[in-house]
Amino acid sequence: MKQHAIITGAGTGVGRHTAIALAKAGWALTLNGRTLSTLEETQKSCQAHGTRCHIVAGSIAQRGFAAQLIQEAIQTHGAVGVLCNAAGTNTPRRMLEELSEEDYHRLIDTNLHGSYDAIQAILPSMREARSGTIINIISDSAIWGMPLAGAAYTVSKFGLRGLTQTINAEENKHGIRACGILPGEIDTPILKQRPTMPTEAHRATMLRPEDVAECVMLAVNLPPRAVVQELLIRPCR
Repeated sequence: MKQHAIITGAGTGVGRHTAIALAKAGWALTLNGRTLSTLEETQKSCQAHGTRCHIVAGSIAQRGFAAQLIQEAIQTHGAVGVLCNAAGTNTPRRMLEELSEEDYHRLIDTNLHGSYDAIQAILPSMREARSGTIINIISDSAIWGMPLAGAAYTVSKFGLRGLTQTINAEENKHGIRACGILPGEIDTPILKQRPTMPTEAHRATMLRPEDVAECVMLAVNLPPRAVVQELLIRPCR
């Protein structure tokens, strides 16, 4: 059995499919998400591949929760080789003229601060081990702002992209690497947060969460001497 991986946002979408891909590869897993029922569904899919899989329900946006998550993960499965920050959310009322202060801070807390807290909590043990891979699921909206993403989501993803670059700049001397994955449109449950739900025809042209999970596995499986610092993946049409 390999070292184990922690995945936030593991109940659905990219987080779930990343968990399944890692389970197939023999990784022990600690899975986090806000909804226990969806986490249990992911856990069942992972355990079908014979892996050890522990779930911790709760919001990564809640201050102090990330440290508890990392501590429980290490106590349960030992050293952590991979942290994948896949938790994210948006709001239907996302344009600047309608975005509420409450929604703005909720998105920043979930999409950026939650990932930052998890990273800060895991870095001491990765420094001690002199190894570790941190994967941040970002968005192509971290390259250019777009109304489709909305103001708060865009701000959070620009921040997460900068955080990923900072990890590589500061922590490579400790054998720690970070990969920012920047997907275009993905057919996941976060689409329900859009002001207007995309049509079936539109969704058929989008990426699938398993496509992004394959990108995660590329970054994870590279030898320690190499790092994919950023990976932009977009639908072909």
